[in-house]
Amino acid sequence: MTARGGTFPLALSNRPAYDDHHMRRTAPGRKEETHERIVAAAARAIRRSGYNGTGVADIMKDAGLTHGGFYAHFDSREAMLAEAADRAGADAIAASARIAGSASPRRALSELVRAYLSKAHADDLENGCPVAALGSEMPRQAPEVRRAATRRIKEMVDLVARQSPDWDSRRAHERALVTTATMVGALILSRAVDDTKLSDAIREAALKRLVRDRV
Repeated sequence: MTARGGTFPLALSNRPAYDDHHMRRTAPGRKEETHERIVAAAARAIRRSGYNGTGVADIMKDAGLTHGGFYAHFDSREAMLAEAADRAGADAIAASARIAGSASPRRALSELVRAYLSKAHADDLENGCPVAALGSEMPRQAPEVRRAATRRIKEMVDLVARQSPDWDSRRAHERALVTTATMVGALILSRAVDDTKLSDAIREAALKRLVRDRV
């Protein structure tokens, strides 16, 4: 998938069988598969409608289930939102890692930034970066939701830092913080305005600044 096509490359079509936070020892059973469907639906919903605009009934319907089955999978709405935040972040990071890994070491960060700041990503709210979609809502969320989002933000910064030759240095980490903050901020602003030319200009200016020394 490419940013020039109709699908944003940072949106995963299939989630990995496991990641560092969700290790599986056996193939999932029916309950686990149902749980995964709910979390996947919730991960899309929070990016599309925000945390406060995400209702349990709508998520269960999107997952093809009835409202009554919710508490067989989660102790609370906040527990579901925490898993949704974790899933959305994990998917975005995994896709960014794939993009960086498919490029040469010299161009890995540039390609990652280009995909992140593409028009396709800006237009694909419910499958894109959850930090840009939800960052302004995080201070008002439950602690478990904030912990899940924070863990994935740290991983995002670490992924950006690892694209530098001196990735384990303090300077690389500081550059990664600036790069990540610039990408996320530019995407938020480009989505906020109702002027298409301004939206494009915001993303293009950020892209030019971030990749000017790498192309």
